[in-house]
Amino acid sequence: QVQLVESGGGLVQPGGSLRLSCAASGMLFAINTMAWYRQAPGKQREFVAAIQNTGHTRYADSLKGRFTISGDNARNTVFLQMNSLEPEDTAVYHCKREQDRADYWGQGTQVTVSS
Repeated sequence: QVQLVESGGGLVQPGGSLRLSCAASGMLFAINTMAWYRQAPGKQREFVAAIQNTGHTRYADSLKGRFTISGDNARNTVFLQMNSLEPEDTAVYHCKREQDRADYWGQGTQVTVSS
């Protein structure tokens, strides 16, 4: 089993920044992809960004330039740096790990962008 714990969410003013973290533990495989998704109230969960164990990254087109995903393989942790936040970024942000043809999800962390 794999456990994912997200942290770093909170309340931030428009234009501000937050850095989310997701720590993975349990039966971890070296070949993996970790990703961030978000779900706003009343909306479907949407892809934000992903990073492979090789370091290759990809982003939702609408978020390129504002969000940056990075990883620390030694600590099995992935980060999401979010800059220039907008009220539309308000959502629960979930971490996902893909390995050995299985997906694992964290509980999520709330991000609220409001003045």
